[in-house]
Amino acid sequence: MSINKKELVRRLSKRTAKKPDEVEAMVDAIVAKIYDALKQRESVSIQNFGTFYVQDRGTSCVFKFNPSQRLRKLLGWSSRYKG
Repeated sequence: MSINKKELVRRLSKRTAKKPDEVEAMVDAIVAKIYDALKQRESVSIQNFGTFYVQDRGTSCVFKFNPSQRLRKLLGWSSRYKG
């Protein structure tokens, strides 16, 4: 199972009691800013979630995601997270 953008917006709208159009605009803005940062080779860290970054590999680039310790623990991966 996966959650698409429409479902994510619906769930966030319900949780925040904001209109779906407002939530969708916020999701679009967040994604656009993450794209902008990655294009500039800046990493994007979201506390308790993880870090997105681009790694140069000579003539190409690789998109990477490093999950937080909390997310690792939640998924049952090796973790030092105690919370």
